[in-house]
Amino acid sequence: MLRKFLPLLLTAGIAMAPALAQAKSMIVLKPLSVDLPDNPAEFPPGPNVDVVNNNCRSCHSIGMVMNQPTMAKAAWQAEVAKMRGIYKAPVEQSDDAAIVDYLTAVKGPK
Repeated sequence: MLRKFLPLLLTAGIAMAPALAQAKSMIVLKPLSVDLPDNPAEFPPGPNVDVVNNNCRSCHSIGMVMNQPTMAKAAWQAEVAKMRGIYKAPVEQSDDAAIVDYLTAVKGPK
């Protein structure tokens, strides 16, 4: 049965090729520019808050971070390592300790 329709399918494909090629050339991609709003909010005061504001706000809202559950220092260390290692956050490894100290002070067990 396929042998009956194969020549017909090939002929139809060849006949449609110029139309498909023309359709591809009509697609025009334009550059896109997005202006993000400036958010002057900063993290609540704490040790090394400047390091946290300089590193974490580029990806996270303050509310997102502050709504995380309370975690021990080791858990915050794992989170910071995950942000850089898995999610490729542009955070210098030398800033890890300062960020973890802040998160532990503000969102750690009391």
